[in-house]
Amino acid sequence: MPIPSHFNSENVPQHIAIIMDGNGRWAKQNGKARVFGHKSGVKSVRSVSEGAAEAGVKYLTLYAFSTENWNRPKAEVTALMQLLVSTISRETKTLNKNNIRLAAIGDLGSLPGNCQSELKKAIENTSSNTGMTLVLALSYSSRWEILAAIKSLLNDVKSGTLDAATLNETVFNNYLCTKNIPDPELIIRTSGEHRISNFLLWQAAYSEFYFTDILWPDFRKENLWDAVTDFQNRERRFGKTSEQLK
Repeated sequence: MPIPSHFNSENVPQHIAIIMDGNGRWAKQNGKARVFGHKSGVKSVRSVSEGAAEAGVKYLTLYAFSTENWNRPKAEVTALMQLLVSTISRETKTLNKNNIRLAAIGDLGSLPGNCQSELKKAIENTSSNTGMTLVLALSYSSRWEILAAIKSLLNDVKSGTLDAATLNETVFNNYLCTKNIPDPELIIRTSGEHRISNFLLWQAAYSEFYFTDILWPDFRKENLWDAVTDFQNRERRFGKTSEQLK
């Protein structure tokens, strides 16, 4: 399906981040195990990634697995990790076909060895692509990221490589996982939940939020375009008044 005619290609968010929620509920509604919902959600990842690239989005970040998700039942976590490995391996060819570069943020060292291996391989195999960058947030949480950044920063102050007096937002950004990625202009959450769930807390300071009742396995590129269209109808003031923007 082509992008709708009313879509403003001149006002597309450079970076969209998505909290993919509702796989478990979708599976339950269909009388299936939770892992079936996760598997079905892969189709949404493919559709939305293609839709974002077609719309001209430069960065698409998907909240795939949080640090809190390690507390889920062991069988589900194991199935998720196996699904992650197989999906990354299988989708690399599609990423290259669509000129999409893969990247990842999070505590990647905590992932199983085979996940780290497949992820590293896919990142290397897509590194020369020049289109959209697809960022997977894996074993990620914003509080973990900020604490890790502070620890690294304090070590640099202690070693003398950083002067604490020079610390500002730009310097702090360089200690975050997203140091080479612009802050998201639009954050989407599916499944009807209205919370940020420890996702990009620092980076989301001026993000626009879009909430939808659609469960993630049913979310497609058309729904993404609807979210972008909604974004295009908002006035982003960044603390200023409407009159100042005129």
